Amino acid sequence: MPKRFRIRLPREDKIKTALVQTAGLVTRVNRNSIEDLGPLLEDVQTASFYGDGKKFVDLVPKNSTKYIQKKYLAEKELEGFNLESFLHENFDEYTPPGRTYDRSKDKDVSEHISHLWDVLKRRNRVNRGSLFALPHEYIVPGGRFSEQYYWDSYFIMLGLAADERWGDIEKMVKNFTYMIRKFGFIPTANRTYYLSRSQPPFFSAMVKLLASHNGKLKTYSEHLPYLLAEYRFWSRGRRNLVKREHRAYARLVLMPDGALLNRYYDNKTTPRPESLKEDVATAESAEDRDSERLFLHLRAAAESGWDFSSRWFLEENDISSIHTADILPVDLNCLLYQQELLIAETYRLLKNPLLANKFYKLAQRRASSIQKYFWNPTLNFYCDYNFHYAKSTERLTLAGMFPLYAGIASHEQAQHVARRVEELFLMPGGLVTTNVNSSQQWDSPNGWAPLQWISIIALRNYGYHALANEIKNRWIKSNEDVFTRDARLVEKYNVIDTNQLGGGGEYSLQDGFGWTNGVLAALLAE
Repeated sequence: MPKRFRIRLPREDKIKTALVQTAGLVTRVNRNSIEDLGPLLEDVQTASFYGDGKKFVDLVPKNSTKYIQKKYLAEKELEGFNLESFLHENFDEYTPPGRTYDRSKDKDVSEHISHLWDVLKRRNRVNRGSLFALPHEYIVPGGRFSEQYYWDSYFIMLGLAADERWGDIEKMVKNFTYMIRKFGFIPTANRTYYLSRSQPPFFSAMVKLLASHNGKLKTYSEHLPYLLAEYRFWSRGRRNLVKREHRAYARLVLMPDGALLNRYYDNKTTPRPESLKEDVATAESAEDRDSERLFLHLRAAAESGWDFSSRWFLEENDISSIHTADILPVDLNCLLYQQELLIAETYRLLKNPLLANKFYKLAQRRASSIQKYFWNPTLNFYCDYNFHYAKSTERLTLAGMFPLYAGIASHEQAQHVARRVEELFLMPGGLVTTNVNSSQQWDSPNGWAPLQWISIIALRNYGYHALANEIKNRWIKSNEDVFTRDARLVEKYNVIDTNQLGGGGEYSLQDGFGWTNGVLAALLAE
């Protein structure tokens, strides 16, 4: 049995952490602070004043956003008004203290990753504009992403576990339980403009990872209330389904056979503040579509983590044809299946057979529905399902690996999937996300660390160790080649032409990078 870990904090740290955990739970976060800027937000973002729209919404207002908005409306028509001066007078840029990136080439890649954990560590126990406080330290992805992201964190934790940094893992999990208690779910990250959406629900996987070190009974029972709370978030709206068009409400969809499945969604139908210019441009290019509905689809894709991909488009090269909220994603439903299983197992360990049986049955029903709706016998692969059109999307993506990752596929189906992976997805640098080159970042030629990990584990689950190891070796080489050239690890990789870097999407390639570091460290530790 491994030694169980307890967080040990200095007395001053304990007091500050306790203040956030207690006062933070009852203090309301201003969810509309960014939108309150109104015309100022629109003018700054439309003009691309900061280049990357995220930079503006991450600034710290020196006064209330409503006050700044009124001041802007009063002054902007005055002769000699200067927007740059106005922004400088009314906003500060928060630069967190910490170490800087070491771009020297005198470290090997494992040493570089170990060094980066402290570079990417943040402590924020004070609300700063859109950045809201968390009680414990956390590891950020890096670059423009300087907050604790939901699904990124699981893959970061894999690397922290490989480096025996269990204290960091436990602190990050405690931050997530804090957010569940405060908001009823885990938002995309600890930013107020993310409070209308979540991300792929990897919380149960984090709990299982922590349990591998701290023990199952203790860890599972301690986190059961939070697992149930998150499950309620994804299941919200059952009573409203029959009355709704297409029998869908929020993130829940009622299928014709009575099965309940899930989709990605967002609680707002406006442009994302951090990508306002891009979302408005997409809406303007889709003259025949309702803009609010289009913004919902863009936001739902952001919740999926795959922002953006031809996976969500009716026309594979046209983002204006996006219809994410009409799609049942295979990966999301596999993750919720795993959550149902973990809740059931926890109740079994707590000797509550009635509730254990309830959640085992829910998991079994979901597994049957995944087989029914997501397996495409013509393509011999798992695809997403368009419940508006009642048919498979027929898009081949690495999301189709999740039924193997979750252990839902039959051995015959796994054989077909493994063959497809080798034929269509295996490239010199690892696995390509899709075979469509749409200029979106979650498409060809890009490969992403989390999808390499999911695919490797998925194939190992069914005995395809040679293929899994080939993917692993190619991905490691792709990472190490870039590190040898540039002394950095990046967000995504070009797995087709390994002499080029990954690209596409709304922003430039980011260094850091949390989940790349985590997956690479975990693979190297094997």
